[in-house]
Amino acid sequence: MNISDVYENLTWETVMLLNDTDSNTTAEPGISMASTAVLSTVLSLLILFTIVGNISVIVAITREKALQTKGNCLVLSLAVADLLVACLVMPLGAVYEVNREWTLGKELCDIWTSFDVLCCTASILHLVAIAVDRYWAVTDIDYVRQRQSWHVGLTIMIVWLVALSISVAPLIGWKDDLHEERVLSEKRCLISQDPGYQLFATCATFYVPLIIILLLYWRIFRVAQKRIRRRPGTRAESRLVSATVMASLVTEMTLISNTTSSSHPSEASRSEDYLWDHSKEQVLKKRRRVNLRTKRERKAAKTLTVITGVFVICWLPFFTMALLMPLCEDCQPSNTVFSFALWLGYANSMLNPVIYTVFSPDFRMAFKQIYLTSCRF
Repeated sequence: MNISDVYENLTWETVMLLNDTDSNTTAEPGISMASTAVLSTVLSLLILFTIVGNISVIVAITREKALQTKGNCLVLSLAVADLLVACLVMPLGAVYEVNREWTLGKELCDIWTSFDVLCCTASILHLVAIAVDRYWAVTDIDYVRQRQSWHVGLTIMIVWLVALSISVAPLIGWKDDLHEERVLSEKRCLISQDPGYQLFATCATFYVPLIIILLLYWRIFRVAQKRIRRRPGTRAESRLVSATVMASLVTEMTLISNTTSSSHPSEASRSEDYLWDHSKEQVLKKRRRVNLRTKRERKAAKTLTVITGVFVICWLPFFTMALLMPLCEDCQPSNTVFSFALWLGYANSMLNPVIYTVFSPDFRMAFKQIYLTSCRF
C-alpha cells in the first residue's frame, strides 16, 4: 500500500497530526475510529428510540378504542411528525455528523434541510395546538362536548400548512448569496442563512410558539389551581364552621345546665364528647382534603413544568444560535457546539412520546399490552 492510499483511508484529524509529528501515527487512527464508533452508536440509538417511541404511540391510538378521542388525534399527528423526523431527517444528519462534511451534493442538501424545517416545525407547532386544546378544555366547560372532529382536522391541517410554507421558502429563492459556495466548497449543509429568512423562520417556528405555550400553560395551571381550591375547600370549611358553632353552643348549654342541675351529668358529658369528636373528625377530613389538593397542585405543576422545561431545554440552544449566526459574524459557534445543539433539538422528538403519554394511565396500559404481545412473538 503506497502513501496516497494511507492518506485516503485516514481521517482528517490523523492527517493533521501526521503533518505535525510522527509520534502519534499509531495511536491517533485507533482513537479516531473509536470516537467515530461511539458517535455512530449514540446517534443510531437515538434514531431507534425515536422510531420505536412514536410508532408505539401510533399503534396504541389506532388499536385501543379508549385512546381514540378527538384530543388524542393531535397526539397522533404529533407522533407522525416526530416519526418523520426520525426517518427523513436524523439518518442523513447522522451521516453528516460521522463524515464531518457534506458530500451528498447541493440538491440533496436542499431537500434534507427542507424536510428538517418541515418536520421539526410541525412537531413544535403540534405542541402549540395541544396547549391550545388543553386550555380551551380547562376554561370552557362545553368545549370538550361541542368539539367536532373537523375542528381537530382543521387544526392539524393548519399546523402542516404553516410548517410547509416555512420549509419551502428557501427552495423558491429565499437563500443567502453564499449558500451554494458553502455547500460545494466548504462542505457545510445549512438552511438558508439569509437574515430575513432566519428571523422569520426562528420566530414562527420557536419564539412565538414558546411564548404561546408558556402563557397557555400558566393560565391552565392557574385555572386548575383555583378550581381545586374552590371545590373541596368551601364545603369542608362550611361543615367545619357549622360543627364548631354547634359544639360551642352545646358546651355553653351544658355548662349552664350543670350549674343549675346535676341530675344528668353523664348525658351532657357524652353529648359534649360526641360533638367535639365530630368536630375533630371534620377537621381531619379537611386536612386530608387540603393534602389531596396540595398533591393535585404539585402534580399539575410538575406535569406542566416537565412539558415546557423539556421543550425549552431541547430547542432553545439551537434557535438561539440559528438566530445569531446570520446576524453576527463574531458569534459563529464551533461545529461541535452547533451539532450538539441540533441533535439536542432532534432529541425532543424522542422525548415527546414519553412526555405526552407517561402521565396517562390509558397509554401506559396500552404500551404494556403492546410490549407483552411483541415479546410473545
